[in-house]
Amino acid sequence: MPAVVIVGAQWGDEGKGKATDLLGSRVDYVVKFNGGNNAGHTVVIGDEKYALHLLPSGILSPGCTPIIGNGVVIDLDVLFEEIDALEARGIDTSKLRVSANAHLIADYNRTLDKVTERFLGSRKIGTTGRGIGPTYADKMNRLGVRVQDLFDEKILRAKVEGALELKNQMLTKVYNRRAVSVDEIVDQLLVHAERLRPMVADTALVLHEALDRDETVLLEAGQATLLDVDHGTYPFVTSSSATTGGACTGSGIPPTRITRVIGIVKAYATRVGEGPFPTELFGSNDPEGDGERLRTNGGEFGTTTGRPRRCGWYDAPVARYAARINGVTDFVLTKLDVLTGWDRIPVCVAYDVDGERVDEMPTTQTGFHHAKPIYEFFDGWSEDISGARTMDDLPAAAQAYVRAIEKMSGARISAVGVGPDREETVVLHDLL
Repeated sequence: MPAVVIVGAQWGDEGKGKATDLLGSRVDYVVKFNGGNNAGHTVVIGDEKYALHLLPSGILSPGCTPIIGNGVVIDLDVLFEEIDALEARGIDTSKLRVSANAHLIADYNRTLDKVTERFLGSRKIGTTGRGIGPTYADKMNRLGVRVQDLFDEKILRAKVEGALELKNQMLTKVYNRRAVSVDEIVDQLLVHAERLRPMVADTALVLHEALDRDETVLLEAGQATLLDVDHGTYPFVTSSSATTGGACTGSGIPPTRITRVIGIVKAYATRVGEGPFPTELFGSNDPEGDGERLRTNGGEFGTTTGRPRRCGWYDAPVARYAARINGVTDFVLTKLDVLTGWDRIPVCVAYDVDGERVDEMPTTQTGFHHAKPIYEFFDGWSEDISGARTMDDLPAAAQAYVRAIEKMSGARISAVGVGPDREETVVLHDLL
């Protein structure tokens, strides 16, 4: 049976949680393989809305085993706050498994994240300040603390001491902050050790054995392709690998076991934080106030941060780029209902870069920064489409819009979201 990857094909917030939840009842394992609690998924089931930050969306699907993979960085306080909140609403979290190799976010990582961002001033990246980047930096610098270290206090203390030798110099001499004691950090981390212990496993082995039993594994990305540390709009990116390649390294599943890659694209585009965004609607670029209208109609505020998202029109070159990088086999188009009511809808089909037409994403950061969208315009529709369950249920103009962006985007569109609920979906092709 397959290992299926779900990735964001824009700048995040595309609706990956809904897509994962849509498939959750048909899969056996859902794996979060990258990121931390710096991004979230909102899942709507009936009248209930769930905001997930660190837990995989599969936590909401009875019978599904949710896994936090080795590629994730974990804030233990957030993990157990989220578990407690779900259990208070009657959700069973007992099947959750956590990789022994996942790295832990220590309090000094959060502190450094916040003070560094303030120190950068106008050059800031727009991080969430949750310690994600500094924790990944520790991982690459071989100064990281892993889940398994909680169960050997001698190793834990030695690793914290090693990390703080340099960090306390930075905190006190560069940022004028107080030094952090080793005992303080060790005590904070050990608070959760015994509660976490039963959840910890060799999750790569668990997943290999599941695939050998012909069970289905769904790998769920945090963030998105344009925020990937290698393939995104660097340096305005996250600190992890949010693409199909990251699914392999962040879970321990080899690429030969992956059979399908599902890219999630919103029917328009959004971005949170700093960085280039060619179709963004703001100021003189938005005389009709379409950006604010998209933000309001789409509820475009961060699940984790609450920050308003920057909004713009659909960008076909970005979708094609994501299709290539990830090997997308199927797109899920979300939030088509948000576009209801526009007389005409622009789609970016290419860019003007210093007077030259460029049909794909520019190679350089400078080129993408200066890119101006070249639009094609499509007829809009006014009908309520939330009840549509087949393509024929959609207004002709909505059908034409879906088919047009499918042709431009590099892979077939296999499902279309027409509302926030799990059931409000037009399924065109089976995703498993």
